[in-house]
Amino acid sequence: MKDKFYLTTAIAYTSAKPHIGNTYEAILADSIARFKKKQGYDVFLQTGTDEHGQKIEEKAKAAGKTPKEFVDEVSAEIKRLWDLVGVSYDKFIRTTDKEHEKQVQKIFRKLYEQGDIYKGSYEGWYCTPCESFWTESQLVDGKCPDCGRPVKKAQEEAYFFKMSKYADRLLKYYEEHPDFILPLSRKNEMINNFLKPGLQDLCVSRSSFKWGIPVDFDDKHVVYVWLDALTNYITGIGYDADGKGSELYQKLWPADLHVIGKDIIRFHTIYWPIFLMALGEPLPKRVYGHGWLLQDGGKMSKSKGNVIYADDLVDVFGRDAVRYYVLTAMPQGADGLISWESVIEKVNADLANVLGNLVNRTIAMSNKYFGGKVEDKGVSEEVDNDLKAAAYAACGKACKAMEDYCVSDALEEIFNLFRRANKYIDETAPWILAKDQTKADRLATVLYNLTESIVIGLSLLYPFMPETALKGAANFGLSLRDFDKLDKFGAFKETKVKETPEILFARLDQKAVMDKVNAMQAERAPKETAAKEPEKASKPMIDIEDFEKVQLKVALVLACEKVEKSNKLLKLTLKVGDETRTVVSGIAKHYSPEDLIGKKLVIVANLKPVKLCGIESQGMIVCAENTEGKIAFLSPEKDIEDGSEIF
Repeated sequence: MKDKFYLTTAIAYTSAKPHIGNTYEAILADSIARFKKKQGYDVFLQTGTDEHGQKIEEKAKAAGKTPKEFVDEVSAEIKRLWDLVGVSYDKFIRTTDKEHEKQVQKIFRKLYEQGDIYKGSYEGWYCTPCESFWTESQLVDGKCPDCGRPVKKAQEEAYFFKMSKYADRLLKYYEEHPDFILPLSRKNEMINNFLKPGLQDLCVSRSSFKWGIPVDFDDKHVVYVWLDALTNYITGIGYDADGKGSELYQKLWPADLHVIGKDIIRFHTIYWPIFLMALGEPLPKRVYGHGWLLQDGGKMSKSKGNVIYADDLVDVFGRDAVRYYVLTAMPQGADGLISWESVIEKVNADLANVLGNLVNRTIAMSNKYFGGKVEDKGVSEEVDNDLKAAAYAACGKACKAMEDYCVSDALEEIFNLFRRANKYIDETAPWILAKDQTKADRLATVLYNLTESIVIGLSLLYPFMPETALKGAANFGLSLRDFDKLDKFGAFKETKVKETPEILFARLDQKAVMDKVNAMQAERAPKETAAKEPEKASKPMIDIEDFEKVQLKVALVLACEKVEKSNKLLKLTLKVGDETRTVVSGIAKHYSPEDLIGKKLVIVANLKPVKLCGIESQGMIVCAENTEGKIAFLSPEKDIEDGSEIF
């Protein structure tokens, strides 16, 4: 009997269409699920949508729809996107599912009756986008510590969960299960920032809005977000608060892996384990908090106008190219970068030059020299052993990387095999062997070795790029193999390649692609502009005290260079009076480095430093932008010393 492997994504919030950073999580979980299946596990992948809360109630009202109509539309769109990028989920749960709502009510009642939940009132600061309450001391510059948005004073009757009751037990669990939170830095953050300072009781109901699951013994209240959302991981597989639950639940729980974003790791590694302890249920085996996919150093945001969507990317590059990019752009636990230009570069460098070229050359030579027939003639040389060793190593190293879900590392190992195969072509020079009839068997063996290496690589690639792997193997007239069949080089006797194979990846013309992208964005521009106008008009009036908080200074550009791996960022070295500063600015599309050296410009000098692409930026350049998106930096009207303050 195969071992089970139950993994989940966080459920996507139905306030709006998710961008590619949100979609990455579903692709990541799918690649892990497919990999585990190839290893022989009985895999169950659950994903879905989180559909309650004040934010949705407000958005639905603004859209002139009922909350249910609103979430039905957004949930359908999320499901469409997950299907589009090839997520092979076994269960798509919605928190408006009747069975989920029923179990949440039963869970709430059970926790209340056993004394873990009590009724009280709350007074504090509330962030609507995050659906979170904060104390005065938790705010950062008077704003939400999670998202940085404004908060509002709130007071209402609520039910609370006694979190501190389970804090010591949770710490002990951390100690006994050192791999519970991945990466390790996330665990240290939870212990030092939340558990050791002391857990506050958690608000688990709201009485100021109605769009939620009603508390069945107190109809003034609806169940608040986390007790509703987090329990989907058990209700979706048949948990029953009154009994043992379904056969599926008994088989699958505890979860082997929760795949979530780093911004919600606190809820999954503190709130969720404590809820389960209170229910008397086992805790999940592992929680993996992945990083964010940033657009040239900044988090994607509709208000910033820097959102990229998965369906647009798939339309331009194809499903598997998008999967490959996002999976390689995000090292374990770290943030990654995305831009249209960087995807083009990655597709050309890896998918076209390395993989596509390798498959095309091998099939073309097999057709040219042997009429498409591939067979091992047994004429081996030492260089063959190096290629075979690379194939064996790729399998072992990829599986080792996936033990800790280092997906980008696993893909790197697979592409190292493809690179080694390309090198093998150069080393063996089949075109020279073809000129000597006595070397025909050696030539056949070379092409056999190439075909076998490619199919091994494609078999390993399948979990990450399923369409490409299947199409590539079919070009060689072969099937993909399970991972336990990859320890033998020479698994097939002979095959015949396609006379006209399907091209896996061709090189992209950057200008042609960007013309398509720009046209696509221009078509949407009027709607986006209309959506942004209220934001500009809504900025509040400030008084002189607010303005005096901002320190503007004149700076002289001493040096300037492009930031590696970014098409938008420039690194500027500035002289500001007696000090030298580094500032990273997203103006590379408007200025060349040489245009700025020697210029004087204005910077915000008292902005908190922030790291962009690994470089600490110590300020911000002040620029003007017109309605067409053209940028101009501000410069003193007369020559004045750098370091001079603007007032």
